[in-house]
Amino acid sequence: MAKLFESIGKLGLALAIGGGVVNSALFNVDAGHRAVIFDRFRGVQDAVVGEGTHFLIPWVQKPIVFDCRSRPRNVPVITGSKDLQNVNITLRILFRPVTTQLPRIFTSIGEDYDERVLPSITTEVLKAVVARFDAGELITQRELVSRQVSEDLTERASTFGLILDDVSLTHLTFGKEFTEAVEMKQVAQQEAERARFVVEKAEQQKQASIISAEGDSQAALLIANSLMEAGDGLVELRKLEAAEDIAFQLSRSRNVTYLPSGQGTLLQLPQ
Repeated sequence: MAKLFESIGKLGLALAIGGGVVNSALFNVDAGHRAVIFDRFRGVQDAVVGEGTHFLIPWVQKPIVFDCRSRPRNVPVITGSKDLQNVNITLRILFRPVTTQLPRIFTSIGEDYDERVLPSITTEVLKAVVARFDAGELITQRELVSRQVSEDLTERASTFGLILDDVSLTHLTFGKEFTEAVEMKQVAQQEAERARFVVEKAEQQKQASIISAEGDSQAALLIANSLMEAGDGLVELRKLEAAEDIAFQLSRSRNVTYLPSGQGTLLQLPQ
């Protein structure tokens, strides 16, 4: 019985050792990742290992796994415009490595290639592009600035084995002095618009007065011409119309009594 337990123990120990060896000879590459093999005797291998489970030589070879999916990164940069205004820009980048160049990236840059490459080339490209535009043009031609930054940065990143899927300007502000100058300019423009409105209003009132005076002059001329043609008849007509209007108003009053002319009429007045 003791020999049986001893045999079982040896077998279990052998299985455990064998399982440990097999386990150390296997490694997994997850979806969206790639691996580079480092050999202690031959260095970094040129072949790139794809997704799945793979074998390696334990203690001799070591897998270095890279994430090859697009990842975002925000890079803030402070630079100057063509007219020497301070500009704060934040650039959002979606990047991923070129899978076939992973051995070169690992050998020349390292696993933290994004930390070493992206901030430096982004700052370099942004300063070069922004220096071509005035502060006002950075606002009015933002799409053109973004396109030039994207083209130059994509070309620059390709030399390091990086692919930029998207480059966009997410934040663009200026220094305090420029902001105050813009606010003062807006206030001055509003004052100029208000003054222009006042001038236009005065001009319209002047024009209206001129037209009214011309109308009165024309009316007076017409009346004078009518008097010359009709004599006093027009004046008598206006008198009759005025008398008719007065008589109509008085007829509606209770305190007014009409007395026939040329007849003696007695009124009973209170004593």
